[in-house]
Amino acid sequence: MSRSVLVTGGNRGIGLAIARAFAEAGDKVAITYRSGEPPTGFLAVKCDITDPEQVEQAYKEIEEKQGAVEVLVANAGVTRDQLLLRMSEEDFTSVVETNLTGTFRVVKRASKGMLRARKGRVVLISSVVGLMGSPGQANYAASKAGLVGFARSLARELGSRNITVNVVAPGFVDTDMTRVLTDEQRAGIVGNVPLGRYAQPEEIAASVRFLASEDAAYITGAVIPVDGGLGMGH
Repeated sequence: MSRSVLVTGGNRGIGLAIARAFAEAGDKVAITYRSGEPPTGFLAVKCDITDPEQVEQAYKEIEEKQGAVEVLVANAGVTRDQLLLRMSEEDFTSVVETNLTGTFRVVKRASKGMLRARKGRVVLISSVVGLMGSPGQANYAASKAGLVGFARSLARELGSRNITVNVVAPGFVDTDMTRVLTDEQRAGIVGNVPLGRYAQPEEIAASVRFLASEDAAYITGAVIPVDGGLGMGH
């Protein structure tokens, strides 16, 4: 059955792979993007999730064109890496505002329709960094760790209405964001990954799609690592 799916930050990288996976399964897929030209084949809605009014307008457009959101994948996120003593207040707050508070906004808005329908799937995209930490990423790690507590609280709050809330925590993924690293940096990262390679975006997408499927109807409040073993024990 075709569902109404929203993937925030679905215009590239992991988000685009997730959007494609749902579209290939026959779902109606909307994506949000902040800048540039969005990919074709989806209902593309320009939206900065740090702006509550833009979030509201995006949902209204999606609801008009493909119905209330039944599956939400909160993927949009930013990084502003810096060592702690060099990290400005704005470096910290801007990352938390997008990655954590922005996720709060899109989940809260989607939950209205899900509560009325008494069903829904919410998947938040966190990071292995949120579980094990990383030098120079205190802001990013804090925002991604926050998603775990947020998801587990909502899993308890919304579970009686047949709404599941889960987290996928990717490791290092072969995207534009990681391709800017030097060969030496990439080799250093891969050296710490038991499987000895980067993930492909499609591997993250497969786990997200599983959590949104009927096969995962009894999974909620879970954190699924897709990290090649990098974060074991965290």
